[in-house]
Amino acid sequence: MKHSQSLGARDFRTRSLLVRTTALAAVVPVALTGCGTGSGGQGGDAASDAGLREVTVVLDWTPNTNHSGLYLAQAEGWFADEGFDVNIVEPGETSGLQLVAAGQADFAYSVAEGLVPARAAGADVVSVATVIEHNTSSLISLSDDGITRPRDLEGKRYGSYESDLEKALISKLVECDGGDPAQVEFTPLVSDDFRIGLTEDQFDTAWVFDAWDTIRLGEVDGLDVDTIAFRDHFDCVPDWYTPLVATSRALLDEDPDVARGFLAALSRGYEEAAADPDRAAEVLLEAAPELDPELVSASAEWLGPQYASGDWGTQRAEVWDGFVAFLEEEGLTEPGFDTDAAWTDQYLPGADAQDSAEPGESQP
Repeated sequence: MKHSQSLGARDFRTRSLLVRTTALAAVVPVALTGCGTGSGGQGGDAASDAGLREVTVVLDWTPNTNHSGLYLAQAEGWFADEGFDVNIVEPGETSGLQLVAAGQADFAYSVAEGLVPARAAGADVVSVATVIEHNTSSLISLSDDGITRPRDLEGKRYGSYESDLEKALISKLVECDGGDPAQVEFTPLVSDDFRIGLTEDQFDTAWVFDAWDTIRLGEVDGLDVDTIAFRDHFDCVPDWYTPLVATSRALLDEDPDVARGFLAALSRGYEEAAADPDRAAEVLLEAAPELDPELVSASAEWLGPQYASGDWGTQRAEVWDGFVAFLEEEGLTEPGFDTDAAWTDQYLPGADAQDSAEPGESQP
């Protein structure tokens, strides 16, 4: 099995990409470095001899439970069953979407707030599956600070990645709850160690992901915390897909069976991760033994029901349309963005097998 290989520095800047909406400055050919064969993996010659097509997948962050289905499909041989030798690499200074757009990777884990500016900058990348059905972001704070609803952020310090998207979302949440967004202080984060930031009073609240940070702080570290979940306020702010799996339009047009086969195995992996979170945790820890077993186990259990209430990976037009409309209203992307071209469900299991599936279409 091929293990994750680092593409470069794994630091705070990588994490901050999750909430940036800055467009890619340019989409140019780049070299995919640092993605050799991992311990116990097949080399290119061996894969060729076995009749397997090599496929490269770039993660959006270091290995975590959002990637459980990928690692399960790898460990169980389901990619090989579909004819693929999959190489999983971690992101570095070059984003996965840039690598996919440049033809240096086949698939990438990303987020909607990354894919929209990438397409606006000219990268013909397409979301072909969502990993989690709904956004699982929250604002987290120590319970002693009494931040239980958005308007409680008045007079508080928000630990910020300094992105325009953050400011728009936080301001909208506070405004919808009858508060004054101008009274929220945006304090730049200096690291992504939210435990230190909260307990050393660097900020009062920050944007985290419930499946990882909230569990780490509340269940593993034992802090008394409160959260404001974005999903409880979708009447005010949009839902959006984070993370998602993207590929290039070129791959979909030229090698549609690669997309179908890859997603068939990946879907099987996530369905198994939902059904057997203990196995999902076990496989992830084998691939990334540096992770905290307690955190991985609790996170895998929490995420199982979040992967999908129906068929894994399916996206909805109203979610994409609502998110892009929010970006346009807030001046975060130019009007007229072609939302339909940014996603498709037509390569997921059960979709019509047609070589020229239209983007922006859900399964029947």
